[in-house]
Formats: sequence, C-alpha cells, structure tokens
Amino acid sequence: MNLYPLLRLLLFRLGPETAHYLTLSGLRNLHAFGLLKPFLPRVPDAPRRVMGLDFPNPVGLAAGLDKNGEAIDALAALGFGFLEVGAVTPRPQPGNLKPRLFRLPQAQAIINRMGFNNLGVEHLLRNLEARRYRGILGVNLGKNFDTPIERAADDYLILLNKLYGKVSFVTINISSPNTRNLRALQGGNELDALLGAIKAEQKRLADVHGKAMPVAVKIAPDLGTPQIAEMAALFRKHHIDALIATNTTLARTGVEHLAHGQESGGLSGAPLREQSTRVIQAFHTALAGELPIIGAGGILSGADAREKLAAGADLLQIYTGLIYRGPELIRECVEATR
Repeated sequence: MNLYPLLRLLLFRLGPETAHYLTLSGLRNLHAFGLLKPFLPRVPDAPRRVMGLDFPNPVGLAAGLDKNGEAIDALAALGFGFLEVGAVTPRPQPGNLKPRLFRLPQAQAIINRMGFNNLGVEHLLRNLEARRYRGILGVNLGKNFDTPIERAADDYLILLNKLYGKVSFVTINISSPNTRNLRALQGGNELDALLGAIKAEQKRLADVHGKAMPVAVKIAPDLGTPQIAEMAALFRKHHIDALIATNTTLARTGVEHLAHGQESGGLSGAPLREQSTRVIQAFHTALAGELPIIGAGGILSGADAREKLAAGADLLQIYTGLIYRGPELIRECVEATR
C-alpha cells in the first residue's frame, strides 16, 4: 500500500524546511527501529557498471537532501542504487537567510536558495564513519561562501584530501546558483585551471592510497551551445570521470504566474525536465559518449527516466521527484530502465 500521498498531504501543511528536517528525522528513527522496510516498495535489480563502480540499479539520490550525511542508512533502505550527500564545505556555514525553500505544487517544482548550509566536512566525516551502508556513496563538494572565487580550488582540494578513500566518488559542484559567483567556475580559463588542479591532486592521492576514486563535475542547465562545446573539450582534456547534468535552473519558464514562482534561487522539478534533457543530449553528442553522464532534473516518472537515458545518461538522480512522488518513484524508474 502506498501511504506516501497521505504523508505528503500532512507534510505539505508544514513549512518546506520544517518538513524536510522532520522527514529526515522520521526516516532515521523508523529505520533504527526496523519499521521502515514494511512500507517500502520492492526495487528490482538492474545492475550498471559506471566509473569503474558496480551499481545495483541506475537510480540514485541527488545531493541536497541529506547535506550532513545524517540519514544515510535510512535513505539507502528506500532502494536507491547509490546516494550522494552534501553539498559539504570545508567549514560549517549557516547558508542564506530564511525563508529559502519554496514549493510550487501546481508545477511539481521547488525553488531553493539554501546556500550550501551544512555543518562542515569534519561533522560529515563522523557521520560517514558511523554509517552501516556499504553501497555506492558520493559526496558533493562546495566552496565556503566567503572563500574568494579565485581561491575556490583551495576549498575543493581540502575536501578531496579529507574524503579520499572514504567514499565511492566525489562531485565538484560548480553550478549551484545560490553561492555568489560560483557559476563563473564554468568559464573556460577558470574551469581549465580548476580541473587541472583537481586532477593533479586526484592522481597524487591515488598514488598515496593505492586506488583511484572517481571525480565527477556537476553543471548547470543554463548553458548555451558554445559553452557546452568549450566545457566538453575541457572535460575530455582533463579526463574527468563523470558529468552530472544538471543542477537547478535560474529560468522561470512556465512558473512565473504561480505563488513563489518569482522567488530567487534554483528551480527544480517538472519544469526543469526538458532543459536538463537538452543539456544531457548536447554533452553526450559533444563528448561522443566518452564520458559517463548522470542525468538529473525533472524526473517524476518512469517515462522521464527513460527519456534521460535515451538522451545519453548512464545513471540517474532524483530529489524533487521524491518529494512529490515518494519512494514509489524509485521502483518505477528502475523498472522503466531495465
């Protein structure tokens, strides 16, 4: 029995951020007492090998839901093929002023301007040590808001060093619209320098630890054809291990007239689907399939999942769809990709 529609009705009576933390806490407690599994759909196996890693199924949780890695075991029990926690920054930071999270139910969408609120990498490391989940786990890396953009690489290198070998992969987030100037790192010279520094450190750490840990890059959906071509060339030049496409969008097409539709921040959910798929397809073509792509953005059904794979995605991530559809969406998407 799918009880999530009733639960969503209750949660949507609360403020979005309150509901978010209440849900994480509830999942954690239900899992701890063994009460979660009976309410979850059975997710079939649909194995994939990507980035040299073996995924039990191609549907993962996108970063942002569990920024501090506090509910890893409970979230894994939902049936995801992999999880990504964060974004984490080297130092704790509160994020942007509240309110900073807005639902647009008529559009099955969310606008957020959270601003990388998290308790810092040391707190995350303690939670990583405490987890029982041994499946594929990634961490999304961000820079602190007060780190100058010209020193952004320093923050990413700190995080890479601290997390290397402790998780399955990391993601360099250069596409959040909620940290000032962060998207400037997607530009040619800035991106070239950043990727060069990251890959040099990845190679050094691989030699030290005796094993490789993949590094992905998460990009924005608000990219034109020339910028996509330029970025693709740099991803190939630096042998980036994977691309996550895409983050949230600054566009407001189709939601301008809705309550909260003009709030600043990144828009996710159904209105992002076509834009995200277009970017996936463009990068798949530009990269000639040489780089695995993790497709994210507007997946709210099995048909949406198939569309992303047809556009060139190798794996998928969901977040906003989970808020609107619940765990049933995981099963539906996995079955649609078999």
